[in-house]
Amino acid sequence: MDNFSGPVKTDCEELLGRFQATESIRYEQFVEIWRGMDFSSIFHGKPEPNERRRFARLILSVVAPYFFPPYTFQIRVGGLYLLYGLFNTQLATPREKIRIALKDWKDVMQFQKDALNAKHYDVVYVFRKLLSDKAFYFTAMPTPLNFRIKREDGRKRKICEEFVDPPSRPQELVTTDVLEEIANVHEHYEGVKKAVFTEPDPNLNIVQQNLVPKLNSAVFTYSSWQMNRATSEQQDAGEGPSNQESSSRAQLLASIKSKSYGQVIEASKSRRHRQAELVPAAGPDISPKVSSKKKRFPSLKTRTQLRFRTQGIEDEGSNLTRLWCLSAVKDGEMEPEKKKKKFNWNPDKSSDPT
Repeated sequence: MDNFSGPVKTDCEELLGRFQATESIRYEQFVEIWRGMDFSSIFHGKPEPNERRRFARLILSVVAPYFFPPYTFQIRVGGLYLLYGLFNTQLATPREKIRIALKDWKDVMQFQKDALNAKHYDVVYVFRKLLSDKAFYFTAMPTPLNFRIKREDGRKRKICEEFVDPPSRPQELVTTDVLEEIANVHEHYEGVKKAVFTEPDPNLNIVQQNLVPKLNSAVFTYSSWQMNRATSEQQDAGEGPSNQESSSRAQLLASIKSKSYGQVIEASKSRRHRQAELVPAAGPDISPKVSSKKKRFPSLKTRTQLRFRTQGIEDEGSNLTRLWCLSAVKDGEMEPEKKKKKFNWNPDKSSDPT
C-alpha cells in the first residue's frame, strides 16, 4: 500500500499548484479545480471493500501535512479544502478520520484565528464543519507507531519549496500579538511617567514616540524589499547573465591566465631529462644546448682499474690474477688437487717380515 503514496502526493501537489496559481483562497476557485481534475475518482483506484479503508487512510495521511506549517497560508487553506473534499467523498464506511497530533493543534487554532480576523468566512466554515462532523482524530503522534516497526522520521519528509515562503525572521518575530503587547507596555509606561512627574522632563524621553507604528512600518518595508529582491533574482535567472557579469568573468579569466603563464612550471620527474638549459645569448653562434642524458655509473671492474692506475701500479696490477664474480676460471689456472693420505688399517700386512 505504501507504493501509492508517491503518485498520490504528485496528484495533490498538482491540484495545490493550480490553486496557488489562482492567487485566491475562495472555496469556489478550489471547487472548479477539483471538478476539472475529477479528483473524487481517486478513491476508485482500490475498489475492493477490504482495502478501501487502508487506501483512504493513506490518502488522508499524505494530504494532512499541507494543512500545517511551514507552508504558506494559501497552501494551508488549499490543504484544508482538500481534506474536506476527500473526507466527504471517500468510499469507506464508516468514514476514515483525519489524524491530528496534539502538538499541531495549537497551529490549527492560530490558523482559525487568523482566518477569522481576515474575514475569510468560507475557510472558517469548512474548518468548523469538519469539527462538527467529528472528522478529526486526535492522537499523540502524526503517524501510528507499531511494535517492532521502524518509525519514519518526519525530518526526512521532502517539502515542496514552491509552497513555502522564503525565511523571514523579522516577520516571525514581530507579530500582531507582539505589537499589541508592546503598545500596552508603552502606554502603561507613559501613564506611570506622567503620574510620577508633574512637569515633563526632557531627560526622560528615552523611548521614541509612536514606537509601534514605526516598528510595523519597518517590518513592512523589509518584507516588500525582500519580495522585490526575490522577483528580480528570478528575472535575472530567466534572462541569463548580464553584460557586466560577462565582462567581469572575462577579466577574471584573463588575470588567471596571466598569473599561470608568468609562473615557472617545473616538469615532472619522467620529463626532467628533456628540459632545455637556457643560455644567455652572448653571440649569434651560441645556441641553447640540450642537456645530455643521465651518465651511467661505472662498473666495479672499471673502478678497480682506475684505482690501480692512479696509484702508479698499472703494470703490476695488470699481471695480477683477478677472480671476478661473474667470470669463469680457466682450467689451466686451477690448482691441482692434493692427494689425500689414506689411513692404513692393516699395518701388519703391509710390513715385510723378512
